[in-house]
Amino acid sequence: MFARPASLRLVPAGLAALVAGLVLSACTTIRSTDPQRTAVEQLLISTAADHAAQLLSLNIPKNNLVFVDAANFEGYDSKYAIGAIRDHILQQGFRLTDDKGKADTIVEISAGALSVDDRSFLIGIPQMNVPIPLAGQFSLPELALYKRQTQQGIAKFAATAFDAKQGSFVASSRPDPASSYRKTTTVLFIISWGKDDLRRPDD
Repeated sequence: MFARPASLRLVPAGLAALVAGLVLSACTTIRSTDPQRTAVEQLLISTAADHAAQLLSLNIPKNNLVFVDAANFEGYDSKYAIGAIRDHILQQGFRLTDDKGKADTIVEISAGALSVDDRSFLIGIPQMNVPIPLAGQFSLPELALYKRQTQQGIAKFAATAFDAKQGSFVASSRPDPASSYRKTTTVLFIISWGKDDLRRPDD
């Protein structure tokens, strides 16, 4: 019987390996764009704003028509925070008006804090860029034997009420800061878990 050379017997096997390699290496890439700010950051701030708004308490007559003056209210997601304050004022039984001239009482609101703090503790090697001669830089990923990261949204609001006609002081509310949180723990590089008070959808 005629025997094929060993080199010819290897051709089908080599061709099959090449085809399999091409199939396995093929992939589809879908490009997506992401907002500059993450949803977690926005939830941290808005949740802290909800908590801070609930702390505001104004001792003014319930039958007064109230105008909320937010001209000096600044900070991240300030529109949401102002809405949370207006909602809380309504829930307290006050009546609101968008016409400053018709108001009995003006409530001036401001933000002492409305942002996010981020702190972490790491045992391991932090992410770093390693220069390579004639080739630029190589990004070395973070290697965490143990890492604890805490993100905290912080909000502090002040409200001052005064008589719309006479400008005299009526009441004020300056509570302590309120907060929200997200904590993440990583062990042995890949094992991680976390908890928060953000009421977000399940992953």
